[in-house]
Amino acid sequence: MHQIPVKNFLIGKGQPLAVMAGPCVIESEEHTMRAAEALKEIFEKTDINFIFKSSYDKANRSSVHSFRGPRLEDGLRILEKVKKEFDLPVITDVHSPEEASAVGQVCDILQIPAFLCRQTDLILAIAQTGKVVNAKKGQFMSPWDMKNVVEKCRSVGNPHVILTDRGTTFGYNNLISDMRAIPIMQGFGVPVCFDATHSVQLPGGLGDISGGQREFIPVLAKAAIASGANCLFIESHPDPKHAKSDAASVLDFKELPPLLSILQQLYKIVQN
Repeated sequence: MHQIPVKNFLIGKGQPLAVMAGPCVIESEEHTMRAAEALKEIFEKTDINFIFKSSYDKANRSSVHSFRGPRLEDGLRILEKVKKEFDLPVITDVHSPEEASAVGQVCDILQIPAFLCRQTDLILAIAQTGKVVNAKKGQFMSPWDMKNVVEKCRSVGNPHVILTDRGTTFGYNNLISDMRAIPIMQGFGVPVCFDATHSVQLPGGLGDISGGQREFIPVLAKAAIASGANCLFIESHPDPKHAKSDAASVLDFKELPPLLSILQQLYKIVQN
């Protein structure tokens, strides 16, 4: 398995657990800076490598009235401030090929949203930045289909690819998680991440917004680690009830420390 370099650590087999965490969307500069500071303090008490995640633009919201974020220019300025002030690697998602270059100048990992994982121009533009690519498996995709995404990235000389499972569509407004996807996608020679928060979403389940079952986040996170995942994606918020995006499926900061303790122990057992 190819090990992925991020800042001063590696993601992959035999490496410490890595977790991507943070508010789904940049709600404001002050909110983001406070969130990054609080999360850094939480993760510093663990042996887990922390990558800060937040989106400058949520372009796939259910409703035209939903909050989307500060957009590219202000969003990247805030993420760069997080990176410099807290000495953290950062990840954000990119929705168009035209934005890839600018995002690549700031972020350590560029994420391909699940709905866009078949968009060749977007994948190539992100891969051509030379930064780490985190490609989310579409809810409509089989795990073996994601081999094509890896090959697209490698075709432009970028081997630094992580694949992320975030559940699979099961009828209307529901997702299921098939843990077989983790070893299947690792078979392409890449580390695999599991998105424990988007996997509990009920897409469009509340009409103009997505619902969610956050009580199952710990269950799925533990199952993914037991299945051999190299990394976890856990969107988190200091006040989920008032989160401006994915309020029903983000984890409360207060619930992170006990969960991380269990995940860290479980990861060490599985790795050994």
